[in-house]
Amino acid sequence: MQLRGVRPFFSDEFDITKHKRYKELSDFDPKNAFDIEDYVKHLQHRFNHMVGRYNDIYRVQMPNITPHICRHTYCSNMAKSGMSPKTLQYLMGHSDISVTMNAYTHIGFDDAEEELKRMEEFRKA
Repeated sequence: MQLRGVRPFFSDEFDITKHKRYKELSDFDPKNAFDIEDYVKHLQHRFNHMVGRYNDIYRVQMPNITPHICRHTYCSNMAKSGMSPKTLQYLMGHSDISVTMNAYTHIGFDDAEEELKRMEEFRKA
């Protein structure tokens, strides 16, 4: 499978048409192109199904989870792990760092408290 318009690699020395799995690429047959929109719809359906089954079983209800919510979670987790904001901006595909830092990273009081403790330990060393 392959994303539309994205080739797996570029090389003047290697003829991709000679590769044993060339017939699986969208270059050979457009039906082999990976349709990201269909995949996101599939993920949304699976998330809704899982949440629905959970809510049928448990009293505390879980809200619907969308792939977009997973994007926010990924961004927040990467920021908490110490990833460079510019790297995170690039990975998220944002043209403006303020979108990445203000709309996508969700840092709370516990995170700030942990960072202050880390800075205090750094100062003592």
